[in-house]
Amino acid sequence: MQIEETALPGVLLITPRRIADARGWFSETWNRAALAQAGYPLPDFVQDNHSYSAARHTLRGLHYQRPPHAQDKLVRCSRGAILDVAVDARKGSTSYGQHVAVELAAASGAQLFVPQGFLHGFLTLTEDCEVQYKCSEIYAPDCDGAVRWDSVGIDWGTTAPQLSKKDAAAPVFGDFDSPFVL
Repeated sequence: MQIEETALPGVLLITPRRIADARGWFSETWNRAALAQAGYPLPDFVQDNHSYSAARHTLRGLHYQRPPHAQDKLVRCSRGAILDVAVDARKGSTSYGQHVAVELAAASGAQLFVPQGFLHGFLTLTEDCEVQYKCSEIYAPDCDGAVRWDSVGIDWGTTAPQLSKKDAAAPVFGDFDSPFVL
């Protein structure tokens, strides 16, 4: 398993090893012991989510779940490709408001670990895209929130993505009172 630190503290790019033969390939996408042995003890995950987006340039985000149900996420694209983004929303952080954006594709198997205190979103780069992610907390509707996708300076590669009503109406980052404190 290859583990790379990104420009934001705690956000990791994790690429599991694939073992291939004439039938295809096998990959171990999550191994708590291997990550801990490498010095990255990730949290316990309690919920798995799976989304499907039919159209290219569907944008989901920027989402967060506030305490006491803040979530760590381990995100992977299992069909197609996405631009996956994490934004530091921890008050007091030297990287507050900064983001990392990485392409995750089914072909590579790379995953992004997004810790609590970060906004998360992704843009589908292909049609018929599937994204799966592990969460360290169960979904709690009363703790759910979003920040407007185009208010943080992210180059999404499009100016007219397909959005949900919730995401289109989300407040801008400048008006966001973050519940996360470093």
